[in-house]
Amino acid sequence: DFGTGYSSLSYLKKLPISKVKIDQSFIHDLTTNRDSASIAQAIINLSHCLNMEVVAEGVENRSQLLLLEESGCDIIQGFLLSHPLQTSQLKQFLAAKPSALPPTLEKEPQ
Repeated sequence: DFGTGYSSLSYLKKLPISKVKIDQSFIHDLTTNRDSASIAQAIINLSHCLNMEVVAEGVENRSQLLLLEESGCDIIQGFLLSHPLQTSQLKQFLAAKPSALPPTLEKEPQ
């Protein structure tokens, strides 16, 4: 959850990490708070410059998804896709809804 708690920019340099997760506190008001949107964009840009993938935590609506997609976010997590599932539930979920992803996530990767 980069940007909250004891996170530090020096960790991005020191630790062998390949992904950075944007805390849901920045995602929650992403579409209504300019500062949150700017912070999320800066984290995405910085992470990509360091060859890291970015995960956005707490994506709950399509507006957030679209803004994150436009900003270049690599992975999303949140209730927009599904509530947390056990492995057996996930298999059932995917089998029952092969196209359960929002349309913007169904497009082929580039």
